[in-house]
Amino acid sequence: MLKRIGLAAAILASATVPAFAHLNPDEHGSFMAGFSHPLFGADHILVMVAVGIWAAQIGGRALWAVPLAFVGTMSIGFLMALGGVELPFVEPAILASVIALGLLVAMAVRLPVSACAAIVGVFALFHGHAHGGELGSAGALQFGVGFVIATALLHLAGIALGMGVARFAPKIARVLGAATALAGVSLIFG
Repeated sequence: MLKRIGLAAAILASATVPAFAHLNPDEHGSFMAGFSHPLFGADHILVMVAVGIWAAQIGGRALWAVPLAFVGTMSIGFLMALGGVELPFVEPAILASVIALGLLVAMAVRLPVSACAAIVGVFALFHGHAHGGELGSAGALQFGVGFVIATALLHLAGIALGMGVARFAPKIARVLGAATALAGVSLIFG
């Protein structure tokens, strides 16, 4: 039995090809490379959707202020990276954002909107810096516009999800938050 498993694993390993998580700007254009960037990373998707769900849990002004704070501060982080400004611990901060935002959703934390905006803004700075650091041969403006639009759409998806589950089963949002935090922990070890 172990021989067969080993043989099957060897065959599968030899048949694999490298995975390219982001589109090549030379082939797909800078805008599409930027647009696809947040859509192909679990950390990005989890955080962007969690921001939307948290904004929906809080409601009111938070529905637009929290996601807008994320997008705006993420853009600043992107510009910092383009300008050569270094930020320490970018990847650990991104992983921490997945866990922290998942926990905020899981615990349905309600803070003043300005505090929520500040929290997501701190994490967004690191996400934006990572985007700027991964620009490659893409044109900065087109790439930046692409990832800002994709991020906003993920926030909208999170808001829709948060509002939808709040209407029928509000505890599901908390379960989704806990799952996000656990996924963040798994990304640390994965």
